[in-house]
Amino acid sequence: MVYNSYISINPEVRFGRPCITGTRISVADVLGWLGNSQTIAEILEDFPELTQQQIQACLFYAADRERHLRLPDEAALRQSLKATKPPILGYVDI
Repeated sequence: MVYNSYISINPEVRFGRPCITGTRISVADVLGWLGNSQTIAEILEDFPELTQQQIQACLFYAADRERHLRLPDEAALRQSLKATKPPILGYVDI
């Protein structure tokens, strides 16, 4: 599925969060509902302006973003944390 026609990012809508095109419903909203065990049928009942394809596009968008996510290696993460943490009494070095 090509989700580009269903998901858009507009800095004027929801602070630039990815949303279902033509709505103010963000991808994160839909993922949250699904994560809270709401079914697609229940979402469609609550939001009749949505389609099943739009909800599936949110899932495809999230999966695509996750595939491109890269975490820093552990050594770089430790170095970054050391550089950004202010000294605190009793601070234990990691």
